[in-house]
Amino acid sequence: MIVRYQVQDEVCYGWLQEGEIAKLQGDIYGEYARGEARTPLSRVKLLSPVQPSKIVCVGLNYVDHAKEVNLDLPKEPLLFLKPSTTVVGPGDPVIYPAQSKRLDYEAELGVVIKKKAYRIRENEAADYILGYTCANDITARDIQFADGQWTRGKSFDTFCPIGPGIVPGIDPSGLEIKLTVNGEVKQSSNTKNLIFSVPYLVHYISQVMTLLPGDVIITGTPAGIGPMQIGDEVSVYIEGIGELNNDIAGDER
Repeated sequence: MIVRYQVQDEVCYGWLQEGEIAKLQGDIYGEYARGEARTPLSRVKLLSPVQPSKIVCVGLNYVDHAKEVNLDLPKEPLLFLKPSTTVVGPGDPVIYPAQSKRLDYEAELGVVIKKKAYRIRENEAADYILGYTCANDITARDIQFADGQWTRGKSFDTFCPIGPGIVPGIDPSGLEIKLTVNGEVKQSSNTKNLIFSVPYLVHYISQVMTLLPGDVIITGTPAGIGPMQIGDEVSVYIEGIGELNNDIAGDER
């Protein structure tokens, strides 16, 4: 797993395996190699694995979620954006904004882009994907519904935890995905229930906008969305990737 981490004052990329990190030499979007030295995970702080220029989000992309909210399956992907300032890493707090009275979780598979993609074919998509990560599309649901569109309710700082790292080379089409709040399972599904596949999404989005190295596509959430409270511990688990853990904190500004 590729991770981005801080040790003392240095921010590095590394390869995490069996609780130890080997620092990467080179460019994760091009050629890189693992160094020989190993640092225990306990001695570093994991950061968000990338710093995207944008997060492209897909709404209503699980069959079970569409049934849950009594909506017809979409004929085309429903897209929206989250700004880069929403991104936080594993272990970072998610701030419950004072403006909201309902904050929801949404477990999602994240797709990290490897190289510039514009108007690519679906069968070329794999060449443009660096790997996969866990994401949580935090949503101020009351603000989303009140506004009648999604930008403000999805865009508060800290509203897009990503991590713990990036796993290259896995098949995204049949992965277990689960979310727990304080250890209680709230969402449990499989990416086989995606309405639009990962290759199709990369192709489709690239017809609209240029995807840049490090950009992240989050691919929709399964059934079971619901609210969180200050003090909750929230965990997104995706098979083959791992767990992304974040706590919900109050707005102290």
